[in-house]
Amino acid sequence: MSSKLFEPVSIDALPLPNRIVIAPMCQYSAQDGSATDWHLMHLGQMALSGAGLLIIEATAVEPEGRISAADLGLWCDANEAALRRVLDAVRAHSAMPIAIQLGHAGRKASVARPWEGGEQIAPATGGWQTVAPSALPHAPGEHPPQALDADGLRRIRDAFVAAARRSDRLGLDAIELHAAHGYLLHQFLTPLANARTDAWGGSLENRMRFPLEVFDAVRAVFPAGKPVGVRISATDYVEGGWDLEQSVAFAQALKARGASFIHVSSGGASPLQQIQLRPGYQLEFAERIKRDSGLPTIAVGLITEPEQAEAVIASGQADMVALARGMLYDPRWPWHAAAKLGARISVAPQYLRCQPREYKELFR
Repeated sequence: MSSKLFEPVSIDALPLPNRIVIAPMCQYSAQDGSATDWHLMHLGQMALSGAGLLIIEATAVEPEGRISAADLGLWCDANEAALRRVLDAVRAHSAMPIAIQLGHAGRKASVARPWEGGEQIAPATGGWQTVAPSALPHAPGEHPPQALDADGLRRIRDAFVAAARRSDRLGLDAIELHAAHGYLLHQFLTPLANARTDAWGGSLENRMRFPLEVFDAVRAVFPAGKPVGVRISATDYVEGGWDLEQSVAFAQALKARGASFIHVSSGGASPLQQIQLRPGYQLEFAERIKRDSGLPTIAVGLITEPEQAEAVIASGQADMVALARGMLYDPRWPWHAAAKLGARISVAPQYLRCQPREYKELFR
């Protein structure tokens, strides 16, 4: 049996041993933006999973861009040094390619950690002033964000560039820009958050302008051959919001600018969203965007079973599949998938003796 899920693939000049991607997963465990021992433990176990690519969680490009005060960041030398410590330890025991997701939370910033309620923390109660395309809060009753002026836009674009340079110094293999889930770059794209009447609002071309400016600026400073891709929400699930047709146009614009891949998710821009969850509920979005843009595409969303992931790749719906919560629940998911699909997988030599008898050819 030959598994398509375990066939190698390359993104630009970056070779991946298989099509399994570990999606970015916020850990809410940083200190002043700096990675901690938790990140060493978390990324260490993910890097021993046998997946083809590991993407580090949403990493804020400035302090005000954090979702919570405990978010990972890459805006200063201390952040860079802390992440270097983690990466050096992980790389000593794993050759897995590692990417980073750079982002800015915009109006969805300054919230409590999920296990502490996840509600917005206003400036008067210990939070900070959020920023956004327009002074529209994400949810009723929240403290309104400050609309970004030209200087603010320039500052944030330059913060993405600085974080991209730090990412290169850290030897990271790829960058994913976070333009999904209702965070700042998505806020510019969707009419639900962007009510501007200047060059960055109104028409689709104008709403795409700032995310594309950020992409161009990051692509210009990250070395050629090292991939720069984008994660998007294909639809807001709200009438009058961002939708699949606009996502296709955005993906085509990214392809024209040299984007390396697109990672297709959905939702997050509004609490009014109506999502009907089912296994693979976002696959149709990934399939359409892959077909109409030609970009290498990562599919995500309730992909939990090896046979399901295999079918996604074999049918051509996407080039890669990403798992998030499934990897937290089962950090050896790629091992178990390889066993079910008759593939072989590389593991750390310290683990070779755990190979089950019924899967004698599983490890290499």
